[in-house]
Amino acid sequence: MSRLATDRTGFPATTTAPYAPRVQARVVAIALALLLPGAAALAGPYGWRHAALFLVGGALGLVLYHAAFGFTAAFRAFASVGDTRGLRAQMLMLAVATVLFAPMLSVGTVFGTEVAGAVAPAGVGVLLGAAVFAIGMQLAGGCGSGCLFNLGGGATSMIVALVGFAAGSIVATLHADLWRGLPSLGPISLGDALGWLPAVALQLAAFGVIALVAKRWERRRLGDVRPVAPPVRGWRRLLHGPWSLAGGAIALAALNAVVVVLSGHAWGITWGITLAGAKALRALGVDVAAIDFWSDGFPADALAASVFADETAMMDAAIVLGALLGAGLAGRFHVGRVTVRRGAIALAGGLLLGYGARLAFGCNIGAYFSGIASTSLHGWLWLAGALLGTPIGVLLRRRAGLD
Repeated sequence: MSRLATDRTGFPATTTAPYAPRVQARVVAIALALLLPGAAALAGPYGWRHAALFLVGGALGLVLYHAAFGFTAAFRAFASVGDTRGLRAQMLMLAVATVLFAPMLSVGTVFGTEVAGAVAPAGVGVLLGAAVFAIGMQLAGGCGSGCLFNLGGGATSMIVALVGFAAGSIVATLHADLWRGLPSLGPISLGDALGWLPAVALQLAAFGVIALVAKRWERRRLGDVRPVAPPVRGWRRLLHGPWSLAGGAIALAALNAVVVVLSGHAWGITWGITLAGAKALRALGVDVAAIDFWSDGFPADALAASVFADETAMMDAAIVLGALLGAGLAGRFHVGRVTVRRGAIALAGGLLLGYGARLAFGCNIGAYFSGIASTSLHGWLWLAGALLGTPIGVLLRRRAGLD
């Protein structure tokens, strides 16, 4: 069999140049100066849990950066060249998260705090939204979490993508009644429907089957894929990265469980971007409250409150700072330039990301990761829709000259 050396994004390695990381002290200092005092400032008006979630967001950003745990590249590698390492790492992440979530969700409380999983209606809208999201993430160059941690690493095109993400989300709120009317089975938690032990066993079996089939598919396409040896080892690797995909998967699952303990709900990203976009429009004089979606209930309350009061929005900001810290520790922070053409493509991709995420009740984190970890059927539908949309996104990416 042939052997193919590939980099962490799942594509053939292009260089064997030695990697000698040097900490960028100023970058690290800026990241810490924003993260630590930021948490302290949030603790006063909003409580210690809010501050702790801000720090957890920073930890998530650091893990995402150091493990290069990008869903976009993983799906693209699978669809384009048959490299399934990223997809198999996601199965590990989901397996660990499912085991950690189940005891908490089955009881409904943790340390006296009520907790609930990320369960949403499982219907046609999720399939369509996930497919649209998958196309968008290939054009934008990042998913929900990918846009944030890549921005922290200096990828300025992600600013444009996030603007598009927010705009697409707001447009989707205008059509809320339309996509709510699509055929749906309603919210289905496998844990509640089957019992938590059978549901966990079923999901773990499904993760194992997907990983096994993916591995066999990879061998048929590529032979034995030989991963590139890490450029640094031991404590230096822990500090500078890169971390293994498996290590990143386990860390992300554990941190998501911490989010459940602290906030009572699983990790999400889309809502924070949507809310930030709505507040930006209101600051520009747009009457966002006139939109039905924002006129009542939780959206209305969140729109009226300070953005600092919203846990998801604050965690989104912290992810960027955590990735900035990771980039500084790795000595790889660099502000990239964005051409008009690349910016336009990123904006278009962001619009699809935002619209698709709202249609699917979440992105790769809130719907896929947290949804499946909560045994929600809609999370599995999200995965199916994303796998259907990815080849289209890869084709459009090639047509746009991004590869």
